[in-house]
Amino acid sequence: MYVYVMGSARASEVRSLKALLNISWLTARQLAKLAGALTVTRHLKRSTIFSDKSSSESAYVLLSGVARITCNNRKGRRTMVIMVAPGLIPAFPKAATGINYNFRCEAATNCHVGTIGLNSFVEICLGIESARFKLLAASFLGRWDRVPMRCSNLLGCTLDERLALVLLDLSENFGVPNLRGGVRLSAMVRHADLADLVGASRPRVSEHLLELARKHMISRQNRRWVIYRERLQAFIATHSDGFSGELV
Repeated sequence: MYVYVMGSARASEVRSLKALLNISWLTARQLAKLAGALTVTRHLKRSTIFSDKSSSESAYVLLSGVARITCNNRKGRRTMVIMVAPGLIPAFPKAATGINYNFRCEAATNCHVGTIGLNSFVEICLGIESARFKLLAASFLGRWDRVPMRCSNLLGCTLDERLALVLLDLSENFGVPNLRGGVRLSAMVRHADLADLVGASRPRVSEHLLELARKHMISRQNRRWVIYRERLQAFIATHSDGFSGELV
């Protein structure tokens, strides 16, 4: 639950914004422009500020209070992953293929939150369009966020489940349509490569790949892996609590 406070922040909010560590580098002119563009709302303790279902075209600034970011763990239970201090609230990472985290930013105390369209926010801070900023960020940072996210979710998975998650991830990055169905990996991926990615020995990985192939979840064509994504997603959904099997 939230309470609408005012249409835009007043001049007094400029001083408050200047005190926020992760946006204090903005000039006085930029802070004044940002303060005037923010829509400020008050969120009561334990209410949801925004979730991964909310529009990705908004930026959120925690003006006062303490927030927390939570998500579903492997067992489907909600757990806290970050405590958020006043300042720009970090955006949620894009979920790894086959895993539904259900991220949510919640008010740990009563909070005041400023909201602004992402394009306006980026233009005020950097003087460029948000679309170009997104392209630059994606090119520069890549998807390093997937590494800890994937590793944390591989803990406790069976080898079959780990292989399924890694193959889905590879098919997203290297997959091309296959004439006989499924998605073919354009990159050469060896058994040893998969063994490194899932943390198992090559012989064990080879054995489990044969089992996945026997169940028609993967196949080989011209020395390239063919991934049948829907079948792997269904396998994950039926064998792992907390996994949705959806592409999110």
